[in-house]
Amino acid sequence: MDKKKNYITPGGFKRLQDEAEHLSKVERPEVVKTVAWAASLGDRSENADYQYGKKRLREIDRRLNFLSRQLNKAIQVDPLNLSGELVKFGATVTVEDADGEGRIYSIVGADEINTEQGYISWFSPIGSALFGKTIDDEVTVKIPSGTLELTIVAVHFKSISIPPFVATESLEMKKH
Repeated sequence: MDKKKNYITPGGFKRLQDEAEHLSKVERPEVVKTVAWAASLGDRSENADYQYGKKRLREIDRRLNFLSRQLNKAIQVDPLNLSGELVKFGATVTVEDADGEGRIYSIVGADEINTEQGYISWFSPIGSALFGKTIDDEVTVKIPSGTLELTIVAVHFKSISIPPFVATESLEMKKH
């Protein structure tokens, strides 16, 4: 797979679209109003509302530019349209480590990573080690503490539930 492409599930694509829409139609207009009001007060050099508002506009515009680039180069891949035993984008893979402990990973795009849910990117160390492999294949993954030996137990293609965008997330402004 081409690392310059933004492979993404339909849920991940919608999440990015929803965030971009919220930023451009809700949050940015509110900040523009605040900046205009603060500018009308006169001296801008010590006007915290004005300075913070301008900074916030730059952050919003940076995030909108990032989202626009991600959406423009996005290639949606729906795991429900895939099948087989070969690990590829959209696969949900069950692995066992050397101790027989099982883990489940879903191979997703960079904008969908959620390690708590086992969503790993296809170019992460584990994702790239699993990529192109099949059931019963063993892979070795380099990790900070050494290496991790995994055996692929199962490969499935099912819906991967990406949580929807929530407006409060944009207040924290992701750094990209």
